[in-house]
Amino acid sequence: MEAKRRTVRNLVSKLSSVSEPARIDALSQLRMMTKQDPETRPIIAESGAIPYLSETLYSSSHSSQENAAATLLNLSITEKEPLMSTRGVLDGIAHVISHHNTTSSAAAVQSSAAVIHSLLSSVDEYRPLVGSKREIVYALVDILRCHVSSPPRTIKDALKALFAIALHPLNRFTMVNLSVVPALFSLVVKDGRVGIVEDATAVIAQVAGCEESADAFRKVSGVGVLTDLLDLATGASMRSKENAVSALLNLVRCGGEKVADDVRDVVAFGALDGIADVRDKGSSKGKSKATELLKLLLGNGNRNGNGCGNRNGNVVLCSDDGSSFGSLQNHDSE
Repeated sequence: MEAKRRTVRNLVSKLSSVSEPARIDALSQLRMMTKQDPETRPIIAESGAIPYLSETLYSSSHSSQENAAATLLNLSITEKEPLMSTRGVLDGIAHVISHHNTTSSAAAVQSSAAVIHSLLSSVDEYRPLVGSKREIVYALVDILRCHVSSPPRTIKDALKALFAIALHPLNRFTMVNLSVVPALFSLVVKDGRVGIVEDATAVIAQVAGCEESADAFRKVSGVGVLTDLLDLATGASMRSKENAVSALLNLVRCGGEKVADDVRDVVAFGALDGIADVRDKGSSKGKSKATELLKLLLGNGNRNGNGCGNRNGNVVLCSDDGSSFGSLQNHDSE
């Protein structure tokens, strides 16, 4: 262990070298250490490397930026608190993803989005802090807007990050305000790449648990898109259908009787069979939600739930967090 400490100290000292090749070599070695040897992660975090890594996110060298972002991603698996407590880390991540379509390395953007998800996946108290960073939320949404030019892996990591942010109910209004709803539905309608529709609908289901989502959904005919997914003729995956059910359930819970009536009107044209299909063949959570949605739409249920956020900072009891997301495993960039 002492030998590892000496090696780490030597590499971290090179991060401040005036020699760019020395810095790049040190970054590359730290990245590989954090990926291959989990024991080195706390040593690297304690050695003062994190401020250098976050500063390197602003580098014009794509190689340096990629290695720094990937090292932060690997550290985030076990060293969440040191990352969140180091000044400048979130700002550096925001810089990388904000320039996803211009100066940032594509690999660094993907790793930076993955860091956000990794930090938020298991620590509830970090979600309001990251959600308050509008630059991060806006940049993640912008990655979705630019889905034609964004690599699939980057889109999926952006969706994972947005999903984790949306798990905090009061973040949902910020997301709606930053136009996440049209960006998500554009992915569902226009992007047929494997897994992206499923992941986008998982985020949609979370965002639906927000009072302000009803108007945003209405503007993009969101209920119609969700009911199309539930139409048995479209051949949507069961995970997409379960997420559509979850989204409609949250929308009805949060939107009041008018939204419930709107959903009833649209669902009546072909989606009831799809909801029943989820009730009969879905996962245990999917079956439960489909049953509840059918009761609400047919007038036999109530709209009380849990965790709906609104713009006034109050938590209104009308949402759930059980939408089905894909693989949430952390990974180093390649």
